[in-house]
Amino acid sequence: MKKVLVVGGGGREHSICWKLAQSPKIDKLFCAPGNAGIADVAECVNISAEDIDGICRFAKEENIDLAVIGPEVPLAMGIVDALAEVGVRAFGPNASCARLEASKSFTKAFLARHNIPTAAYSEYTDKASLEKAIGIYGYPMVIKADGLAAGKGVVLAQNAEEAQAAIDDMMGAKVFGTAGDRVVVEECLTGIEASMLCFVDEHTIVPMESAQDYKRIFDDDKGPNTGGMGSYSPSLVFTPEIEKQIRERILDPTLAGFQKDGLDFKGVLFIGLMISKDGPKVIEFNNRFGDPETQSVLMRLETDLYDIMDAVVENKLSSIDFKWSEKRAVTIVLASEGYPGSYPKGREITGLDSLKNEPDYVIFHAGTKFDGDKVVTSGGRVLGASAIGDTHDEARAKAYKLAKMISFEGAHYRNDIGLLHPTE
Repeated sequence: MKKVLVVGGGGREHSICWKLAQSPKIDKLFCAPGNAGIADVAECVNISAEDIDGICRFAKEENIDLAVIGPEVPLAMGIVDALAEVGVRAFGPNASCARLEASKSFTKAFLARHNIPTAAYSEYTDKASLEKAIGIYGYPMVIKADGLAAGKGVVLAQNAEEAQAAIDDMMGAKVFGTAGDRVVVEECLTGIEASMLCFVDEHTIVPMESAQDYKRIFDDDKGPNTGGMGSYSPSLVFTPEIEKQIRERILDPTLAGFQKDGLDFKGVLFIGLMISKDGPKVIEFNNRFGDPETQSVLMRLETDLYDIMDAVVENKLSSIDFKWSEKRAVTIVLASEGYPGSYPKGREITGLDSLKNEPDYVIFHAGTKFDGDKVVTSGGRVLGASAIGDTHDEARAKAYKLAKMISFEGAHYRNDIGLLHPTE
């Protein structure tokens, strides 16, 4: 029997713990730091996900068989390398591979070098030079902080004034800290966004079932970008032809590029895609499960997740027989008042036992904690109301039914999650 440690404390980590807890091979499941929902399926350990020394010390002392790294920051900090030094196997890319998310310019150069379809781009380290490039690809002007910015370092400026404001924020006021020391400007791709999560080892890349998420805070894709306000799986835009194009133009060249560049990637590669009139193009790479796509995708996974992760670490991914449910899944994110800006914390949540014993419904906790015997808000994205159904419309109706049964002061969510064209 195995002892597993999941690192992180958000909705992604709750869904990973929820799925790992179903494995008959796991005897003890820990999560550091975890949250109020994760506490139902794992033992929460009060260690920050970014306390690399503390995580390594705990993993060594507890004889952890596998550490699963959820968030991008500890991956970029080299947690996988640090765990390897103390003899603990970890699911996730090493620091060298983690640059694929930690640096937009690193990824754009990788894509260009290996002829993988993506938007045209330029990069800047000087504010004056960037200001001269305003409008270089027309509008909307896509302006990205190069480094990690919690999913919020991307601005779609509709005109020169908005572009100047974004530049002032990123390179002047440093609202994203050192992440804005370098800025990437891209042409704006048009089409429908979709997400593909892939399990990857040094020899194999296996796409999971497709998903779509919704980044803008308000209905009809309005308002600022967030970490994600909802998701569904499978994506309604994926056809067999598009999946074939993704495999031939993106997945296979990416794996070949990893091998050619000496990037021994092991873990999950999240590929943000734009399904354009010219076919699929890469918007971004992330080094880990997407949030909230993971909630919807893992609800449909029937293969033992521990077996998959173990195979990835051992470079035996090709031996796994993947099984996915034919059911559809939808996740609605309930967010705090003010998110993605500043938001209050500590507001009591009610309705968490709603439909608790119904197998088609799960509430994934993203930003919660205990306050005595109460569960209160502790993050911007608080909960994910998730459901599965035989059809997309049934899953969507169930997810909204669950969302309406949960309450906390200032709670809000989008009403158009699962609609294919929210802007039309």
